Amino acid sequence: MTPTGVRAAGPSRVWARRGLSRPRGGSRKCDTAPRPFGGAGWHPWLYLAPALVILGGLLLYPIYQLGLISVFRYTQAQVSGGEPTAFVGVDNYAAVFGDEQFWSVLLATVLFAAACVLSTLAVGCALAVLLTRVRALPRLVLMLAALGAWATPAVTGSTVWLFLFDPDFGPVNRVLGLGDHSWTYGRYSAFLLVLLEVVWCSFPFVMVTVYAGIRAVPSEVLEAAALDGASQWRVWRSVLAPMLRPVLTVVTIQSVIWDFKVFTQIYVMTGGGGIAGQNLVLNVYAYQQAFASSQYGLGAAIGVVTLLVLLAVTLVYLRLLRRQGEEL
Repeated sequence: MTPTGVRAAGPSRVWARRGLSRPRGGSRKCDTAPRPFGGAGWHPWLYLAPALVILGGLLLYPIYQLGLISVFRYTQAQVSGGEPTAFVGVDNYAAVFGDEQFWSVLLATVLFAAACVLSTLAVGCALAVLLTRVRALPRLVLMLAALGAWATPAVTGSTVWLFLFDPDFGPVNRVLGLGDHSWTYGRYSAFLLVLLEVVWCSFPFVMVTVYAGIRAVPSEVLEAAALDGASQWRVWRSVLAPMLRPVLTVVTIQSVIWDFKVFTQIYVMTGGGGIAGQNLVLNVYAYQQAFASSQYGLGAAIGVVTLLVLLAVTLVYLRLLRRQGEEL
């Protein structure tokens, strides 16, 4: 708003006061948008180029080779050079989808991965909240213990858990009074044992990530919730969880990918898939088809199916979040 009788200084007067002349011709708006094929728009891509080249070599080329092998008859005869490779198209995929064991293994993999993801998120988020409630020394001890579990190789961790639950020398059976009960004999008890080991080595990532997200939440928000009489569970459900949605999205996707392709824990703790294959998951099933049976094309087809399932699950989850209005 300008006072009555006073004209607002237009652009020409502003330029005149500064001793400059208005630029002639062209648009009056400054074109500061980065050009798609030059200028500043290419600078980020130039910085990312080395990483993209490395990722392309480490990810895209193996995926290409996996898909290529899946459409050929590639057995031990072709590996040794005794027979030439033959293009079979989708025959390997037809054999996979026509196998009843594949569908039972796929169902077991989905259910097992879902249980692992939910358990890992529950334990990791609960301990992340606990870290915000304890003093510095207990927090440091818990962090070091969790990072130690995270840094332990999968083979080592699986071997240690097997010893803990060993029917003859394991301390768990002695403490619980179970005698010589074998945890790896039954299908569900074996899956439970592997689940515990997977959660043990996976929850530190969730705990550290969620704890960092909680520390970034303004303290005034938490204080206001406490003054309103909200319980710890209500604070988490109504305040922290919505604000940590991007962080929880990242850890959920990572957990889905890791737990869906579990191999080492199942292979070590159940002796290659359990009695009569009762504890098989997709990765172990593909390994058996490719290396135990020397059907490398069939194993590659199972690997491609696993990759597509993971991509589908991730895209569906991201789409659901976008529908809820979340920015990722």
